[in-house]
Amino acid sequence: MNRQLPLALPWPAHQRFESFLAGANAAGVDILRRAAHADGIDKVFLAGPGGSGKTHLLIAACAEASSLGRRAQYLDPATVSGPLTEAIRQFGGSDMLAIDDVDLIAGSAEAEHALFDLHNRCVAEGTTLLFAASDPPAALPLVLPDLTSRLSACTQWQLRALDETSRREALRERAASRGIELDQAVLDWLFTRRARDLGALTELLDQIDLAALAAKRRVTVPFLRELLENVRQPDEPGS
Repeated sequence: MNRQLPLALPWPAHQRFESFLAGANAAGVDILRRAAHADGIDKVFLAGPGGSGKTHLLIAACAEASSLGRRAQYLDPATVSGPLTEAIRQFGGSDMLAIDDVDLIAGSAEAEHALFDLHNRCVAEGTTLLFAASDPPAALPLVLPDLTSRLSACTQWQLRALDETSRREALRERAASRGIELDQAVLDWLFTRRARDLGALTELLDQIDLAALAAKRRVTVPFLRELLENVRQPDEPGS
């Protein structure tokens, strides 16, 4: 019985190459585009801290491949409700397979063997493979040397963090695409009092969007203060 299925199409519309602010990662985005188009790159490993855009780029690649008529699958171990080893073994048989959060597989001999077997099966089938984790393969606490070797053979890209100016611009653009105007005072407030990584801020934007629509109010600092006064994040300074 299947416990984990490929992410259902259509792929989330906000996670596309066009909506990713590449900055110093333009070459990495190009690598993934080429992989999505089956243009000479068949295995990619993305490394970068939380909020650096790994998931965005994996899903963007899957969406791009799908738009070209290629079958794509996406697996995030963090969302698996049943045994992880079983979930890994159920994947395959597609033109592209993206596996996020490889960190969550590292350290489990059974899960690593399942990923090793999946890797070999996909290579034999001609599947394009994408992986993502916080660190490059050689720095992950993998217990299976052969898996480290296979992952290290991928085309690798270390995502560079965006500077604050770029993160502000990215958040402003993502808000604008939803019809939300974030003025400088609002951005200053968010970047001073909330988590500053782009992933967390984008998730917060979902909450702000829903609340602003329900209240039929503009997004202002008083509105944000009222909305978020009881939702303090761990890194938010006290007031």
